[in-house]
Amino acid sequence: MDALAAMRTIGANRVYLPDDVPDAVVYEAVESARFAPQGGNRQPVRLVVVRDAEKKRRLKALYLPPWRTYFEAAEAGIAGAEAGSSKLGQYGSAHKSLLAANDFAEKLDRHPLIIVVCARLEDLHITDLEQDRPSVVGGASIYPLVQNLCIAFRVAGVATTVTTLLGGAEPEVKELLEIPDGYLTACHVVAGYPANGFPKKLTRREVEEFTYVDTFGCAIAAPD
Repeated sequence: MDALAAMRTIGANRVYLPDDVPDAVVYEAVESARFAPQGGNRQPVRLVVVRDAEKKRRLKALYLPPWRTYFEAAEAGIAGAEAGSSKLGQYGSAHKSLLAANDFAEKLDRHPLIIVVCARLEDLHITDLEQDRPSVVGGASIYPLVQNLCIAFRVAGVATTVTTLLGGAEPEVKELLEIPDGYLTACHVVAGYPANGFPKKLTRREVEEFTYVDTFGCAIAAPD
């Protein structure tokens, strides 16, 4: 499988086989992912691959409170939207996806790998701190490597899900994994062999819906 095919079938996997992902497979995926672009080639990213059962249980304990808050709000939102709709069952697919995500969360400690993505703060050149919105620029030196990693895993037949819900428990995560001062946690990548295979077709916006030329809203034309 080439990288373009991997991009189209990667998805976010919720159910994993119990099979371990060998260190050799992880190594080869990181070997390719490390060439992601980043500011000044400062290479701020560090990866902590968590296999230890007790550490995964403790990560799950930190993950579930914010997840359950989100889950309850999302369920209420779907129920309210469906109650106000004249189309019976219109929101069934969204609810099914939400329940799958809930099952994923409740079984977080059973998934083969939880990879904690860290970054060295002094190696991030964050240029949007003064803007009147949440800062995102620092992620430009982190998340390209994360996406490379997910694609490399997909090529190797390993599925992934990226989650950021543990960001609110960063001090506890850092203490658990002995991550030193001067590093942040950017996200967590769950990885393992998929129990139900990979998606054959993903639903996304058409290119013309979100790609513009010269002016926001001026859609790019599809090639002939």
